[in-house]
Amino acid sequence: MDDTTPPAVGDDAPGFTAPVADGDGITPRSLDAYLDGTPTVLAFFPAAFSGTCTEEFCTFRDRLGPLASDAATVLGISTDLPWALAEFRDAESLPFPLVADNDGVICADYGVRTRYERLGIDGVARRSVFVLDADGVVTYRWLADEPGNEPDYAAVEEAVRDAAEG
Repeated sequence: MDDTTPPAVGDDAPGFTAPVADGDGITPRSLDAYLDGTPTVLAFFPAAFSGTCTEEFCTFRDRLGPLASDAATVLGISTDLPWALAEFRDAESLPFPLVADNDGVICADYGVRTRYERLGIDGVARRSVFVLDADGVVTYRWLADEPGNEPDYAAVEEAVRDAAEG
């Protein structure tokens, strides 16, 4: 898959292995390690500690955190260094792992690697959400039109429920 075409609903999600900050330190893990019989939410975000990203992940914490405990896995993914993601996770009391895509390969594979011209920043994640079923098939996809857009959290919750029933 090239870095311009995000996987569509019905596509197999691209696999990956990357450093993950999960409360037990920083450990390389694969996507397959999280596909454990429940849906998986992949939430790509441009930058830890930025205003919109903090608001988005605190909302995910509050709305999807309860789901993440037993009904789904939530993974935040950005191009930040794993140590920054560990600090962000701790600072915001996020109950789910954050994946460090330092080289932007995961973002490219998901078609969400972007450039913010106004800031002169290249190779960061476009804010986006993919919900995968237990087999790693994309069942929901949302891509932000602008960096300040946040997902429809109710739609993400519904997509998680639908993938669990699927």
